[in-house]
Amino acid sequence: MSEHCQHHGHAHTHAPATYNRAFALGIGLNLAFVLIEAGYGWKVDSLALLADAGHNLSDVAGLVLAWGATLAERLQPDTRHTYGWKRASILAAFANAILLLMAMGALAWEAAQRLQAPGATEGMTIMVIAGIGVVINGVTAALFMHGSKTDLNLRGAFLHMAADALVSLGVVVSGALYLWQGWNWLDPVVSLLVALLIVAGTWKLFRQSLHLLFDGVPASIELNEVRNYLCRLPGVAEVHDLHVWAMSSQETALTAHLVMPDGHPGDHFYQQTAATLHTRFGIAHPTLQIELTRIDDGCLPPATSAKRNPHE
Repeated sequence: MSEHCQHHGHAHTHAPATYNRAFALGIGLNLAFVLIEAGYGWKVDSLALLADAGHNLSDVAGLVLAWGATLAERLQPDTRHTYGWKRASILAAFANAILLLMAMGALAWEAAQRLQAPGATEGMTIMVIAGIGVVINGVTAALFMHGSKTDLNLRGAFLHMAADALVSLGVVVSGALYLWQGWNWLDPVVSLLVALLIVAGTWKLFRQSLHLLFDGVPASIELNEVRNYLCRLPGVAEVHDLHVWAMSSQETALTAHLVMPDGHPGDHFYQQTAATLHTRFGIAHPTLQIELTRIDDGCLPPATSAKRNPHE
């Protein structure tokens, strides 16, 4: 795609803050809670607590996945992976969304089954254990709240833990109402409502991460505005083969061909353009190809080798 234009330094983002301590603390707290919840579930013969312990175990897996992605992002590029492993953070966000949607599906299924035949529960024990879950999940979610505003991977971890805090809070409320009124049907109804709320909130994370996995333009960037900016640069007659995609959950790259008939503008032009792309659009890795006349080679299919191995 190109645009004719009418006329009237390579910047890098700073390395993101490490969340190693937050991940280690979150995983440790949640793993301990799983053991406590499973133990009490076995002791009082509560299927609800045992099922929730299994669900909370998926939280630990989600945190491990997100932590692994942040570590993979910091691996240095090599001759086989010239961008490094930055996309691991997007993949982890997508996997976390899938895990959360599956967990809520299982929760909704179990709630629907119990709604057909509600039974008596250990209201006080369940309230106490669920209350502990609210605190642990809430604290863990708070560890990732700040980073979730700018990092899709951390947003996945935050949503996972915040969702579980909401589930546990629903269990506390339903347990209290059960002790007060003896409503056996309330627990599955509250579970269904909470599951629906969490699915609605997780769907955006799922769509965003899937979009970025297929090299979609990040939601924070309007491609036409980027094109118009490049088009208005001094000496630029045409912009074509413009591509913008997410390298990771925090870094965005751009490639574009600029037709400049008057010749190469020099390094200062590139440095200034790169700095503006960074500050205005959040694009940290721009690659600009200067052409005196338009060269249509930016989107050609990969060239086949002139010599083929006869054994292939």
